[in-house]
Amino acid sequence: MKIKIIYLILLTAIFNFASFSQTVQGYVYGLDAEKQKIPLPGANIFWAGTTSGTAANQEGYFELNRIDSDIHIDIVASFVGYRNDTLCPDHIQGPLEIVLTENAMLKEVEIAERTPGAHISRFDPVVTQNITLGELKKAACCNLSESFETNASVDVNYSDAITGAKQIKLLGLAGKYSQLQTENIPNFQGLASSYGLTYVPGSWMESIQVSKGTSSVKNGYESVTGQINVEYKKPENKEKLFVNLYANHAGRLEGNINSSIRVSPKWNTAVFGHISNQSTKVDHNGDKFLDDPLFTQINLFNRWNYRSEKMEGMFGIKFLNEDRKGGQVDYYAAKEPVSDSLYGTEIKTNRLEAFSKTGFFLNRPESSIGWINSYIYHDMNSFFGLNDYKGKQHHYYTNLMFQTYISNTAHTLTTGVSYVFDAFDETLNDSTFARTEHVPGAFVEYSWTIPEKLTILAGLRGDYDNIQGFFFTPRLHVRYGISEHTVLRASAGRGSRSASVIAENLSLLTTSRRFLITEKLKMEQAWNYGINLTRYIDILGKEMTVNAEFYRTDFTNQVIIDKEQDIHHIYVYNLDGKSFANAFQVEVKYELIRQMDVTAAFRYNDVKMTIGDELQSEPLVNKYKGLLSVSYATNLRKWQFDVTGQLNGYSRIPSTELLPVEYRRPDYSPVYTILNAQVTKFYKKWEIYLGGENLLNYTQHHPIIAADDPFGPYFDASNIWGPVSGVKIYAGVRFLLKHDKL
Repeated sequence: MKIKIIYLILLTAIFNFASFSQTVQGYVYGLDAEKQKIPLPGANIFWAGTTSGTAANQEGYFELNRIDSDIHIDIVASFVGYRNDTLCPDHIQGPLEIVLTENAMLKEVEIAERTPGAHISRFDPVVTQNITLGELKKAACCNLSESFETNASVDVNYSDAITGAKQIKLLGLAGKYSQLQTENIPNFQGLASSYGLTYVPGSWMESIQVSKGTSSVKNGYESVTGQINVEYKKPENKEKLFVNLYANHAGRLEGNINSSIRVSPKWNTAVFGHISNQSTKVDHNGDKFLDDPLFTQINLFNRWNYRSEKMEGMFGIKFLNEDRKGGQVDYYAAKEPVSDSLYGTEIKTNRLEAFSKTGFFLNRPESSIGWINSYIYHDMNSFFGLNDYKGKQHHYYTNLMFQTYISNTAHTLTTGVSYVFDAFDETLNDSTFARTEHVPGAFVEYSWTIPEKLTILAGLRGDYDNIQGFFFTPRLHVRYGISEHTVLRASAGRGSRSASVIAENLSLLTTSRRFLITEKLKMEQAWNYGINLTRYIDILGKEMTVNAEFYRTDFTNQVIIDKEQDIHHIYVYNLDGKSFANAFQVEVKYELIRQMDVTAAFRYNDVKMTIGDELQSEPLVNKYKGLLSVSYATNLRKWQFDVTGQLNGYSRIPSTELLPVEYRRPDYSPVYTILNAQVTKFYKKWEIYLGGENLLNYTQHHPIIAADDPFGPYFDASNIWGPVSGVKIYAGVRFLLKHDKL
């Protein structure tokens, strides 16, 4: 009760203090071809006849410090391509709204400059790498799982050798400890955790943001090692029609089509369509199992955007249908396959997503109310040899936020409430796993900014889980500009999550073992601490970016998936001992010669957990990784050449000493290199690309244990540390038709 009273007193004082201002505040807009107001970031606002002024931010917002003068002085606003506007600041009662009109004397000039494909935000207190559309086009990027080939921070690996499931690793830990989002809405938890990375077509994505360490409390409590947020292409973008066709020599075909429509000055809509298919049976290593699963995926998405002076909103609906098959080659050659003689897998998925985001702009600058809603229905019907698995999930998420400033916009406050509903109904063979979770929560986050010098972001949230009880989530991020060219960031915070044991470990169903949950599982919780130093160095008139960082994750509880105690069971239990991950990385980016960008990086992982009673290295985690990426574009960007090499260090293989001698594996995987390359030819409306993946044709030797006896007691297709399939040559074409200028 005392805490609530203190909180109310503080809020009252905050808002009373907020009414005092020593600045002139406002927004600068320009009128576009449809006479709609658009923000003018970078617009100049200054006192007439003086050098005292400022520039507008990305939203067109500005703060202009008042100057002492005995005479009347006007405010002038200017922006390239627009007529200057001069106005009298006397008797200002609220924020100014300056609307500039285009200068008809100026003709349109299009200036093209090659910008970095992936870069770290200079001013965000959270270490966030922004992967742009240009970076995504450096590889085929058929879906989200194939979007990190040129990224040193995120690893993507196969989970098993049969189903094609992929998982990411960030800071040395599995992707379930990273919060995946689509446009800042949590997504791909639960039943989608094993295959969700393949549910986002590459042609739908506008950019990806990779944040390391615990993130903002606004987005929830689940992030432990970071966030990966996908921004879809917006309805108001320039793509009137976009078509992408792709094929590789192994028989994979893909088609994408996007179209945006301007319905009215306030309404825009976009339609996205995707279909992909793999029907060619490939078995290069001769183990009688398909190297790549057969699949057909149909993916549709329709979204709408609305914007007026006082509010903006967006909503959309997505539908996915996928049929994924794997197993022995002969299983799919038989007209009526018999499961007790041939091994096969099939995963049929139907998924529906609906979301809405609404924002209301208040009269007070930098003040708004936002409301997010998301509903997901996921239905999976599958079998893995003799294992039958069915699952259904209903997920609802809502988040209501209020943002304003205290005294001035250097001090911002965001507070809100959220609610998460998850209903799982899973059946594995004769066992049923069902749970319904309700998690209401509330949060507050404070940010203090001294422009270009210091930013402190502190947040606290409290949530109540009807199964796990009440828990707090504190988080802190600090950004300090040591100098104009050196930035130091530090972070600390806690993340929590409820484990979905079967859904998150479907790859283990491709073994002969059975799950054995030995005790009631607690919520997984961990502390993450990180420090990051970014240095911008001028060399021969070009800027080199050097980024060095260290992160440590300490688990206070973790759900251990132990497949090393015996050969018949997978033991599942709570952590009893230590579990931690240390990740050190250094990355250098530089334009070596004009139009040639080079990225070199090295990462070292030290990840250990207590398995049984012994603290040992977590299996299937590379000890280190090196990356070298070179991208060269010719003058006027007629051609582009991209080459990426990855050096993957050794990892511990789960112990096989209990298996018969012929099925045993070494204790550690070898060091290996992956080489990818692509060449792209650009035309006015067309792009044609040709590339290759795994050009050195490196594959894991005999990835499936006991492939000759798939229904025997030793069968295991989940010990995957390297590529399962060899070199792949692909080609594709992109066509873009932009909206006519009005």
